[in-house]
Amino acid sequence: MFETLSDRLTSVFSSLRAKGRLSDSDIDATTREIRIALLEADVALPVVKAFVAQVKERARGSEVSQALNPAQQVVKIVNDELIAILGGETRRLRLAKTPPTVIMLAGLQGAGKTTLAGKLARWLRDQNHVPLLVAADLQRPNAVTQLQVMGERAGVAVFAPEPGNGVGDPVEVARRSIDFARQKQHDLVIIDTAGRLGIDQEMMKQAADIRDAVGPDEILFVVDAMIGQDAVTTAQAFMEGVGFDGVVLTKLDGDARGGAALSVRHITGRPIMFASTGEKLEDFDAFHPDRMASRILDMGDILTLIEQAQKTFDEEQAAKMAGKLTSGESFTLEDFLEQMMMVQKMGPIKNLLGMMPGMGQMRDQLNSIDDRDLDRIAAIIRSMTPAERSDPKIINGSRRARIAAGSGVTVTAVSGLVTRFFEAQKMMKRMAGGMGIPGMPGGRGKAAKQQKKAKKGRRVSGDPRKAALGKPAPEPSDEQAPKKQGGLLGNLGGGPKLPPGLQLPPGFDPSKLNLPDDK
Repeated sequence: MFETLSDRLTSVFSSLRAKGRLSDSDIDATTREIRIALLEADVALPVVKAFVAQVKERARGSEVSQALNPAQQVVKIVNDELIAILGGETRRLRLAKTPPTVIMLAGLQGAGKTTLAGKLARWLRDQNHVPLLVAADLQRPNAVTQLQVMGERAGVAVFAPEPGNGVGDPVEVARRSIDFARQKQHDLVIIDTAGRLGIDQEMMKQAADIRDAVGPDEILFVVDAMIGQDAVTTAQAFMEGVGFDGVVLTKLDGDARGGAALSVRHITGRPIMFASTGEKLEDFDAFHPDRMASRILDMGDILTLIEQAQKTFDEEQAAKMAGKLTSGESFTLEDFLEQMMMVQKMGPIKNLLGMMPGMGQMRDQLNSIDDRDLDRIAAIIRSMTPAERSDPKIINGSRRARIAAGSGVTVTAVSGLVTRFFEAQKMMKRMAGGMGIPGMPGGRGKAAKQQKKAKKGRRVSGDPRKAALGKPAPEPSDEQAPKKQGGLLGNLGGGPKLPPGLQLPPGFDPSKLNLPDDK
């Protein structure tokens, strides 16, 4: 959605990195490029003016002029302003003190309200709620049937007393749904209302009547992110006719320029609460302004990646696999297949890699990634026998031909997979051994050996005379040790014998001499 804007901003910031200090002309040129990038992304003109003015004011302040790296400081300013224009903080649903909490969806026809109702219900179900979908769109053909299908796929109950297709009173259906939810102990009610191809008084009156009948805790305006500046006009009309508390963006996975996301929040003053990023029910999540700003500036979205991994990977299974790797046990093709299947559950590989910082500069390579390659790898591994998966070394020529025939690929593809797996297995073993790196698992043993070797010191010669030169003088035993007498002659009483001619007279006791102490 924001690829064009992201590319333009990235190129602007790359030109700043070579500058040690930023002049006023540099700041003017940078903000001019930012203005052009935002206008090309179809951001509303009032939003562009306010954004650029704020960036320029902060860029000329002390936080940039006194910074060691002005370019990084400008990136931080743009990031902060993007977060502010997208809403600042993540806005959570307000839950009613007394259940059920009523959520009403409003918007134009074609914005994706009915599909989004199913996605929101599934998301709330995963948050340990018990939602109820209400089919109050009785005008559009088959809208009731569509909501029932979405509810079945999401594993959520649907309240649909009227067949729709122009039959039934939507206000009465919405009113009755609240009593039904209380009886069946649903703590959340999601009301899908009718839309029109354009804004008209009849649609606004019906939405206002439903609002007055049920008193919703949250009114969510559903807007197609691909309609550009028209989203702002529609949002203003709904704000005046019905009013709403938050915005839900749909079709964020499209190839439109994404100006609606940056414009609706600023114009209406209402936060973006949810975003739909695909056709599947799981392609839906709360909208995080800081993460979206990080994506636009090609700084990645690691937090979302971690959250998706936590949802997908079984903790016990992941701990078991981590223990196998750190202990140095063999990593088999069965383990590889298991890990690959878990990664596939997280979503398309291209989307996962796109959350990594700097991946915007490798967009062409990311676009060339095909998830069907993983399916082919899985087919190859599943065509192997259990013995071949646990020990690929036994896969000879005839086995490779059989595996290739069973998986519908060439023998070369099978050989390539086996070869790459052996290389990966070697890397796993090196990592398990720690490769001598302090702090790495397995590295302690090697470090201990090196310390033990260092303690050995230099070798001692076998020649006693040479060995004596390298040895310190032996400490005398208690019997051989002289008795310390103190003073200058304190070592004469019991020391070694004096040379001939220097013998003391018989009966001479040097301890009785009155000599000054040498302390």
